[in-house]
Amino acid sequence: MLHPEQVKSLIENVIPCEFVAVEGDGHHFFAQIVSAEFEGKNRLTRHRLIKDGLAAQLVSNELHALSISVAATPAEWAAKQSA
Repeated sequence: MLHPEQVKSLIENVIPCEFVAVEGDGHHFFAQIVSAEFEGKNRLTRHRLIKDGLAAQLVSNELHALSISVAATPAEWAAKQSA
């Protein structure tokens, strides 16, 4: 069973991140991800970038479910934090 910190590390190995927060119960995880890699990409492409990078863990069911609640650029994240 994976822990949130392990899922966080997996995400950080997919793309360079300015911020990652992961919560979960060992089966279902929720992530907030901020990365400059998301620049110029729409929401679906951002999510696919992460999930494609975690495909092996998702297919093997090591990582059962990952919901990405935030996939933002640093500028988007800063604007959201100041709102």
